[in-house]
Amino acid sequence: MKNIREILKHRILVLDGAMGTMIQRYRLTEEDFRGARFKDHPCPLKGNNDLLSITKPEVIKEIHAQYFEAGADIVETNSFGSTAVAQDDYQLADAVYDINFAAAKIAREVADEFTAKNPDKPRFVAGSIGPTTKLSSMSPDVNDPGFRNITFQELVDAFKTQAEGLIDGGSDLLLVETITDTLNAKAALFAIDEVQQAKGTDLPIMISGTITDASGRILSGQNTEAFIVAVEHANPLSIGLNCALGAEALRPYLKIIHDKGNCLVSAHPNAGLPNEMGQYDETPEFMAQQIKVFLDEGLVNIVGGCCGTTPEHIKAIAELAAQYSPKGSLA
Repeated sequence: MKNIREILKHRILVLDGAMGTMIQRYRLTEEDFRGARFKDHPCPLKGNNDLLSITKPEVIKEIHAQYFEAGADIVETNSFGSTAVAQDDYQLADAVYDINFAAAKIAREVADEFTAKNPDKPRFVAGSIGPTTKLSSMSPDVNDPGFRNITFQELVDAFKTQAEGLIDGGSDLLLVETITDTLNAKAALFAIDEVQQAKGTDLPIMISGTITDASGRILSGQNTEAFIVAVEHANPLSIGLNCALGAEALRPYLKIIHDKGNCLVSAHPNAGLPNEMGQYDETPEFMAQQIKVFLDEGLVNIVGGCCGTTPEHIKAIAELAAQYSPKGSLA
């Protein structure tokens, strides 16, 4: 397979869209989430989307295929919340390696099928590593700002198990995404480095933060430039932004990464902000036109969608991205 770094020198790559948005379309039941393996699990499992890689693999496989059909070059594994920290909410901390391995294996199989159909457009698998449900640099108790409910080492241990499963399952790269706490991200990067050294692998790393308000800061307080400085020691393939404010609001912060960073730039924003019903209203055409600004200015090398985006959104983005070179000029 062609090296992803070489491909990125010549064209914009397209990341997939939302996994959760697509899973909702299937209207799965508690029994679907449990499957045979977790039939007698002691607590409810509905809503634990990552578990579907084990209990409903055909659904996850179909979603990946829809995104590849839409034009995505890279799909993310269904493993956003697959750390022991997050899975402990479902009493499934012991299953995290299996969940990550299954998620990567499914994505790998679909990617290989599409690459075999069109070897000139190789497809890649990004092992998705989310932020967990706890922050290591902020207190969950407003009355005790010095309190922490997790340690750096506990996070490292959790991320190591996740990275091991994603690498063993066949990921091409690892995506540390939706970063709300830079210290959590550093724990993930430290864990990945330890795992890769032990395995003798050298998978590229994508890093993607989340801007939480108009100040351009992530939740733990770093502005965009400080965030870059804090994570670029990992020598990532890309640093970028996802989720949060929608494409239009991300533009000035992507420009900071483009101007100040020493790597490629990625963006996979939401389809706007959620409405009062929690739905995302931006149409594929509207979102693509906002992302066109990123492409016109040559700000991004990898672009896709986050919450609320669908294969229809990715199709519109992919058709647009195909018209551009990484320098912002028309291809």
